[in-house]
Amino acid sequence: MLRLWRAVPAVPAALRGARGRAGAAGAPQGAEVLLSAAGGGIAEILMNRPHARNSLGKVFVNELFSALEQLRFDEQVRVVVFKSQVKGVFCAGADLKERAKMDDAEVGEFVRRLRNLMDEIAALPVPTIAAIDGYALGGGLELALACDLRVAASSAKMGLIETTRGLLPGAGGTQRLPRCVGIGLAKELIFTGRQVDGDQAASMGLVNHSVPQNSEGDAAYQRALTLAKEILPQAPFAVKMGKLAINKGMEVDIASGMAIEGMCYAQNIPTKDRQEGMAAFREKRPPRFTGK
Repeated sequence: MLRLWRAVPAVPAALRGARGRAGAAGAPQGAEVLLSAAGGGIAEILMNRPHARNSLGKVFVNELFSALEQLRFDEQVRVVVFKSQVKGVFCAGADLKERAKMDDAEVGEFVRRLRNLMDEIAALPVPTIAAIDGYALGGGLELALACDLRVAASSAKMGLIETTRGLLPGAGGTQRLPRCVGIGLAKELIFTGRQVDGDQAASMGLVNHSVPQNSEGDAAYQRALTLAKEILPQAPFAVKMGKLAINKGMEVDIASGMAIEGMCYAQNIPTKDRQEGMAAFREKRPPRFTGK
C-alpha cells in the first residue's frame, strides 16, 4: 500500500509520479503513508489518515515501518522530513477505538511494536525533521521526539497526554522527553498531561523552531524544508557520523562518549569528502561532496 514518489533513475518508472497531495493521481487507494521526494536528497514521509487524525493504527504503523525500510539504505537520501497531509494535525496519538478491541496481551504487543517503530525512526542514519503543523499528542509527540529536529507552527498543540486517559507514555516518551527538556520539566508535563503550543515548546527546547502559521496551514513544513536545505550541502558521511556520535554518546558517560566520537572521527578520516573539503578550503571554492 506504500507508494514511492521519487523522480530518480533508480526507481522503476511504474513507481514514479508527480509530486503532490496524497490522493492525487497515481497514489494508491487507501494508502495511509506515502514517500515523496522534495528534491536534492530530501525525502518526505507523508502521513495521510484523515478519518482518524493520523492516529497510530495497525495499518498506519505497518506502512511507517515499510517507509523506513525503503529509506534506510538509500544513499541518495540525505534528510528525511515527516509531514502530515491532514490539515491541523500532525499525529493524534494512539488509535483508541482500535485499541479498545484488543485484549491485554494484544495491547502489550502493539505498544512494544510502537516502541520499536520510534527506535527505528531514531536509528535512521540521516537527519530527520518533524514538521508539526497541528496537534501532536501522545504517540504523535513520541514520533516527533524520535526525530532529530522538530519545527512547529506557533498554533500547534503538543503534549504527552496519556495520564489523562489512564495510561502512561509507552513509545519512548518517558525517556526521550527528559533528554530533550530536562527531568523536572518532563515529569511536570507527563504528570499533568499538559498541552503546550509551538512558542511554549520552543522556549523549553521541545522544538528547535516555532513559526507563525500561514494561510495554507504548512508553515512548519516550509521551515522544515528550509532547515533540510541547510543540511544538504554538508558532507553526508560526516553528518551521519556526527549524528551517530551524538546519539550513542548521550547514552554513556562523557569519557565513553569521547571514545565514541574518536571512533566516528576515525571512520571519516579516509573519506573522499574529507579530502574534498580540505581541497576546497585551499582553493577557496565551495566543496562538492558526494558522500564517499
